Amino acid sequence: MKNKLTKILVFGLFLFIFFIFFLALNSNKRYNTENLIGEKITDFQLYSLVNEKILSSKNLRKNNYTLINFWASWCAPCKIEHKYLLKLNENKNIKIFGINHKDKKDNAIKFLKDLGNPYDYLAKNNDGKISIKFGVYGIPESILINKKLEIIKKFIGPINDNDYNEIIRIINYK
Repeated sequence: MKNKLTKILVFGLFLFIFFIFFLALNSNKRYNTENLIGEKITDFQLYSLVNEKILSSKNLRKNNYTLINFWASWCAPCKIEHKYLLKLNENKNIKIFGINHKDKKDNAIKFLKDLGNPYDYLAKNNDGKISIKFGVYGIPESILINKKLEIIKKFIGPINDNDYNEIIRIINYK
C-alpha cells in the first residue's frame, strides 16, 4: 500500500512539473509595450540636469508633441540616434525632453557639448526609477506623446531613418 501511494505521489509530482514546464514554454517572453499606446503618461517630477529646477509632466502640456528620450553618455546607440534628435529639434511641432539615465553629470554635459544639444528640456534620472514608470528597460528609448500627454508611439532602441520619418509624418499631419 505504501509503495503504491509513493508511486502515485511521484507520478503526480511528475505531471505537475511537466504541466508547469509546458505552460512556461508556450508563454510569450517578448517584452511588449504596445499596450501603452493611447494611455496617458503618469505625472512625474525630475530635477534638471543643469540646475536644481524641477521639470514635470506639466511642462509638456503646452507642446503639440513631445518626444521623451532616455539617453546616457556611456550608451553607444545613443550616439547613433543623436543626429536624428538634432534634426527633430529643428521642427517647430515637437519638443524633445531628454532624460539622462544613470549617468555622471560631467559626462552627460560633455556628450552634449561635443555632439550638440537637441533637448528643449533636460532632466536627470540618477536612480533609474522614472524609467521604470515609463516601461523603459534599456536605453535609448523614446516615447512620443501629444498635448494631452497620451502616448502615440514608443521607440525601443536608437531612432533610425524610418523612425525619424514616422515621427515627422505624425507631427506634421494636420
